[in-house]
Amino acid sequence: MRLDGREFATQVNHTRLRERISANVSGVDVTVILRSDRNIAWQPFGEFPHFVFSILQVDMQQRIADVIFKFAAGQQIVLHRHKALNHTFVIQGEHYIYEEDGSLREIRPAGIHTISPASETPHREGGGSAEDVIVLFSMRPQPGELLYEILDDNGQIIAEVTLETL
Repeated sequence: MRLDGREFATQVNHTRLRERISANVSGVDVTVILRSDRNIAWQPFGEFPHFVFSILQVDMQQRIADVIFKFAAGQQIVLHRHKALNHTFVIQGEHYIYEEDGSLREIRPAGIHTISPASETPHREGGGSAEDVIVLFSMRPQPGELLYEILDDNGQIIAEVTLETL
């Protein structure tokens, strides 16, 4: 590793979701952890831009779906409504929640856990300005309840997502 024009011997430890680089700089041990999500099997959500997801598990008997979403930094995803109880945990970055008109409603930093009931209020989500955000959603619909309604920019329903169609 080169730092300020000087070379230092380094050790690199590759783990599943991060790389740890260690060096001794002027007698001080320094460790840098680089996060990586390259081992997650991301998939697009149809043709909708600015986010991908990975299904961790769907338990039909207990009616729980655990899904990781990655929202692009500085972007807003499609307008939608959460139609079932959601537990969320921000794994990396800042989770931005936007009102229907695009104004910022809330910022949830890494480490924040929230529990949100079903809501008729449409919103958009996105990553913070500095980096993509990765959020774990644990969705818990009641029988017959939707997970999401996907809306167009006029607020009209263009798709419905259920536990069965996830």
